[in-house]
Amino acid sequence: MSKKSINKITSTTVPLQEQNVDTDQIIPARFLKATSREGFGENLFRDWRYNSDGTPKKDFVLNNPTYSGRILVAGMNFGCGSSREHAAWAIKDAGFDVVVSSFFADIFKNNALNNFLLPVTVSEEFLQELFTTIQNDPKATITVDLEAQTISNAPGGKTEKFEINNYKKTCLLNGYDDIDYLLSIRGEIENFERSHA
Repeated sequence: MSKKSINKITSTTVPLQEQNVDTDQIIPARFLKATSREGFGENLFRDWRYNSDGTPKKDFVLNNPTYSGRILVAGMNFGCGSSREHAAWAIKDAGFDVVVSSFFADIFKNNALNNFLLPVTVSEEFLQELFTTIQNDPKATITVDLEAQTISNAPGGKTEKFEINNYKKTCLLNGYDDIDYLLSIRGEIENFERSHA
């Protein structure tokens, strides 16, 4: 199994209750000079996270040691604004494997899936229950099961199904990028070509 693969993740969470978070807030444009995917995590939410002198803002959630985990729980309309693959790079590089919201911008959603970051869309009601659970117990865990396409709020006792494109699901479960996927079905492609020669 690839190190990039995602199947079942049970983790504590980081709650970001802001709505309409755009890609420039996720990773400001001035940090887009690099072309490799590493190193963007330190500038995730840079302007919300740090003062102009580089000191951390104590009231920002990513600077609060109370919260940690591989799942970012965000407000509605996450990843809006300009198309910026670096936004997905930054979130992934900061140690997150899943982002939960009640709505994602389509371009961000596709960029996330292409970079082994799972965007999970839930109902607004379920999202608010997650925020309440986290507020009551920052060490509470939630479980995201990609195979079953479910997200479970254990303390709240509720589970919701989520949708994902079948091709992207296969890629995430196996840690495949597009080329890896084609190589995985090479035998089927060769058989097809032979039968239609």
